[in-house]
Amino acid sequence: MSLLSFLDKKTKPMLGLDISSTTVKMLELSRQGSGFRVENYAVRALPANSVVEKNINDVESVAQAIKATVQSSRSKLKDAAVAVPGSAVITKMIDMPAGLSEDAMELQISLEADQYIPYPLEEVALDFDVQGISDKSPDQVKVLLAACRKENVETRAAVLELADLHPKVVDVEAYTMERAFALIRDQLADQQDQVVAIVDIGSTMTTLSVLVDGRTVYTREQLFGGRQLTEEIQRRYGLSEEEAGLAKKQGGLPDDYEPEVLEPFKDSVVQQVTRSLQFFFSSSQYNDVDHIVLAGGVASMSGLAELIEEKLGTSASVANPFANMSISSRVNSAALANDAPALMIATGLALRSFDFDG
Repeated sequence: MSLLSFLDKKTKPMLGLDISSTTVKMLELSRQGSGFRVENYAVRALPANSVVEKNINDVESVAQAIKATVQSSRSKLKDAAVAVPGSAVITKMIDMPAGLSEDAMELQISLEADQYIPYPLEEVALDFDVQGISDKSPDQVKVLLAACRKENVETRAAVLELADLHPKVVDVEAYTMERAFALIRDQLADQQDQVVAIVDIGSTMTTLSVLVDGRTVYTREQLFGGRQLTEEIQRRYGLSEEEAGLAKKQGGLPDDYEPEVLEPFKDSVVQQVTRSLQFFFSSSQYNDVDHIVLAGGVASMSGLAELIEEKLGTSASVANPFANMSISSRVNSAALANDAPALMIATGLALRSFDFDG
């Protein structure tokens, strides 16, 4: 049943590979005492439209990009962990009798799963995890059931195999984010029972994850990302997509860029964060969050966290899961620091190498 193996504990070193709509990000961690060390990392652009809204369209192109990424990093690891987006996964909390063996629980879930899953079971990868004693009865346990269409899992596995890697884990992005958040949680004040919003702003997609006391209670994806800034630069200054992307990172644009293009984009980010939070508030018992963590490529934009803090009146910071890690001499630490907010999912995947859940 456990094709979707985000709930198993692994102890063998694995590469964390985050396949987004525009890049593949690779991270290798090792244990160092009670902490971790960054052994290798690499980021490589994907061919246009090879991944659209986190769906892999061109298996061959993505596999070639992953292969080149791993080769450039010189990592010797062959086992890898990848993730499917939260929108591809159905999760359900169910109560089951306490004291069942794992095999008995698996059999019962497979017999009853069609009550919870709106797809034919032969098309679905299932996994489950016991979360603790049920609130309703001490004779029952809460079980987290997760289901994903097999094609989403199998496509990612096929990509890794084409890239000469062994797919060991297919995780869920929301859970990788939760695992990575455990590394930055001690950077926040008043950690107990905190409601924290992680806003992951990528190239085409923004994902809001809300964690209460370190556990995910809500996740939602919406179409918005840094590509909109790139497209506005292209349109205004007559540049190709590649030229606009470079100019966005390296500078050299005309004087009107900041007031006419960049500042309006930052205002749009604030609006998206506000809108995402409003969706959360309207569908939960919460009407506020204690802190906002910005992740994804857009998060490293200068002054963005301060702008969100000012406009929303909520403390905000930029994610850096490597703040307390040592870094191998072969890793470019300045580049890693710049890419850190975009490496939260890769970090959560690489942490699957260890019995680590925060």
